[in-house]
Amino acid sequence: MSTKRDLYEVLGISKSASKEEIKKAYRKLAMQHHPDKNQGNKDSEALFKEASHAADVLLDDNKRKLYDQHGHDGAQMGGGPGGFSGGFGGAGDFGDLGDIFGDIFGDILGGQRGRGGARRGGRSRAQAGDDLQTELLTTFEEAAFGVEKEMHINRSVACETCHGSGAKKGSGPVTCEMCNGHGEVRRQQGFFTIAQPCPKCQGSGQTIKDVCESCHGRGRNKKREKLSVKVPAGIDEGQRLKLSGQGDAGLGGGPAGDLYVLIHIKEHEFFKRDEYDVICEVPISFSQAALGTEIEIPTLGGRVSMKIPEGTQSGQKMKLRNKGITKLGGYGFGDQVITIHVETPSKLSKEQREMFVRLSELEQNSSNPMTKGFFDRVKELFQ
Repeated sequence: MSTKRDLYEVLGISKSASKEEIKKAYRKLAMQHHPDKNQGNKDSEALFKEASHAADVLLDDNKRKLYDQHGHDGAQMGGGPGGFSGGFGGAGDFGDLGDIFGDIFGDILGGQRGRGGARRGGRSRAQAGDDLQTELLTTFEEAAFGVEKEMHINRSVACETCHGSGAKKGSGPVTCEMCNGHGEVRRQQGFFTIAQPCPKCQGSGQTIKDVCESCHGRGRNKKREKLSVKVPAGIDEGQRLKLSGQGDAGLGGGPAGDLYVLIHIKEHEFFKRDEYDVICEVPISFSQAALGTEIEIPTLGGRVSMKIPEGTQSGQKMKLRNKGITKLGGYGFGDQVITIHVETPSKLSKEQREMFVRLSELEQNSSNPMTKGFFDRVKELFQ
């Protein structure tokens, strides 16, 4: 009778697990027990092999069916030694495990799959430059109407002496001695042959013998440059602008990265923003609210006159059409929303106090219907 552990138990999954669940469980165990991360640990190596075998069987529909019907003996029917259907010479031999192995080896060996990186075999030294991000502060009005601003950015640019080659004038790259131009080196790890980018040439297959004295072989130098940035009308706090090709210069003829500009907007003395509407609170006096008046209101386009109707209440909102912020793309404007705040005087002169006392006496005669109705209703509820 077999003493091998159940394959579903090995991966810690249920018998109804999907392929994605199997891959996820295997990736976790493989990262934990991979021999490269556990040098000389025989227990981890055994667990890694056990998990690899379990994933290989359960990711193959035919082998999984045979295993479910006949156990480990069935798994042996579905492929070569140990239940694997092929050898271990490369990722292409692993079937569904190929992508998982690629991810794991990349993480363990520090490999990157970034855009524009050196291709396998050392066929290209081109590498895209890094993307950069900076911040730009604008005023409320600049964000509302749009503006063109100048800013400075520190970025890598192609060396002016060697034009980005990294080599001294009159010389050029030579074949890497470590990888013989292949761009990668291979090493044996257990039953795996692992290929990784050559550490000497970083996968390009070439090295520079006589380096440029200006950039010391890097092909790039740091430089502080001035850029002009067009901030579109209607942009909001926290949005980003993308300036294509304005990031770090690439290597070996690779494209430059992009520059992302994060927008910050200064707080305004009077205005707040709600999407494309401008919000503004305007104080008026008791007498203005009661009698009605005409006042000047600040807007983004200057001051405008607005009528305050008789009997205006505190908190009442009024709207000025198309006096808000330009909508991104230039298709229309938001509105300006005015919130009226009836201001209570904090200090009264003797004459004012006498007038307010007289007004209070007059208010007994239902000049404030909302107040009278509220207190009449309170009396009814608590009688």
